[in-house]
Amino acid sequence: VSGYRIFVQHSLLLCISPSSGQHHDLAQVDIYEKLPVPFGLVRFGVAPDHPEVKNVINTFTHTARSDRCAYYGNVTVGRDVTVGELQQAYHAVVLSYGAEDNRVLGIPGENLSGVYSARAFVGWYNGLPENRDLKPDLSCETALIVGHGNVALDIARILLSPLDFLRKTDITDCSLAALACSKVKRVWLAGRRGPLQVAFTIKELREMINLPGTQPVLNPADFTGLENAVKDAPRPRKRLTELMVKTALEKPREKAAMVQAAIPRLWGLKFQRSPQEVLPTPDGTRVRGVRMALTRLEGLGESAKAVPTGDVEELECGLVLSSIGYRSLPLDPAVPFDTQHGVIPNSSGRVMGVPGLYCSGWVKRGPVGVIITTMNDSFDTAQSVLEDLQGGVLDVSVSREGFGAVGSILHSRGIRPVSFSDWEKIDAAEVARGKAAGKPREKIVDPQEMLQLIGH
Repeated sequence: VSGYRIFVQHSLLLCISPSSGQHHDLAQVDIYEKLPVPFGLVRFGVAPDHPEVKNVINTFTHTARSDRCAYYGNVTVGRDVTVGELQQAYHAVVLSYGAEDNRVLGIPGENLSGVYSARAFVGWYNGLPENRDLKPDLSCETALIVGHGNVALDIARILLSPLDFLRKTDITDCSLAALACSKVKRVWLAGRRGPLQVAFTIKELREMINLPGTQPVLNPADFTGLENAVKDAPRPRKRLTELMVKTALEKPREKAAMVQAAIPRLWGLKFQRSPQEVLPTPDGTRVRGVRMALTRLEGLGESAKAVPTGDVEELECGLVLSSIGYRSLPLDPAVPFDTQHGVIPNSSGRVMGVPGLYCSGWVKRGPVGVIITTMNDSFDTAQSVLEDLQGGVLDVSVSREGFGAVGSILHSRGIRPVSFSDWEKIDAAEVARGKAAGKPREKIVDPQEMLQLIGH
């Protein structure tokens, strides 16, 4: 076998992309994904009304069509093939499987009907197969989202967006039908800290402020003196805070789309409130509200901590969405894992104590950052692989079969991988279905239907 065989798992972008003009002409890369379809978080995490963010798919597609790259979907590493078996088949193995679980609130009533994780809700409207049967109850008028990040704003925007906006996106048909029947008119986003600690970015906030048919409700008292407090803050934080202050102090203004709506839909930010208990309806079956502990801040800036004051308040709502973060899970007993921080222990992507094993993305550094952050992180790991190849850390004197060996293992276990050309058939079917409905695509949400489509 000529060249060096490198395995990349669940990767959005080819980890061995040129970085700072450096690459390896002999590297052959196989990409494995547990679903039949590629693109991971870009397909299932990016909001449907943000198509421009999904343009990174074009880079992946160009790379996947390279003669030195192969895609194998429908393969679950740790179940269908072990990491140890991959290490025998490849000179280098890169794990880039992200954060597949969500952090829990850990409070009484969290399991009541009407309480959902942001991850499940986003997966539902984005067509993630495991969430296709979620069927969220949208029959209430008030929803509470716990969290002040971009995902929280995404969910609020999807709940309140005019249907005509959503009909032109790749949101799933069943989600669109459910949102068409939604009674939600008010969405509150609560966070345990203050305006200076919000995690969302100015682009997403501005988009929410300008959403037709909606009115922001921000309490001016929450922003007293903040303009002075951020004078010396980094520019992104300063601009974000100034926009919140401006919105809070502005008188409610008419928006063009409001002319048709007698009562606009409302959304707002609630600060220094930490959920203490999800309150049940009298019959004990579903949510009727959330008891919030009021907090005060100790410390300054982004390191400030929220401390309960002892006071509480109740907020009535019939829908609760927890958006307090994601977490990675251990993949295989052969891979070290830090359960406290939810990451694979590593140094610049090199897995500690396991030569030839690497990691990238959220499983490497935790669930923070946006797509460009993850891209740059993948380049950093790629650089480590290249350095180890060129420095002799990796033993490339021994030939490795790559998929030749893995394919035999998968065949013996009854697993049929999906190729990139198979995916392109699924892609064409989705685009055709979408065109018939006036959408960019209609996602197929059942993996079995995907496999039947390509004759598996």
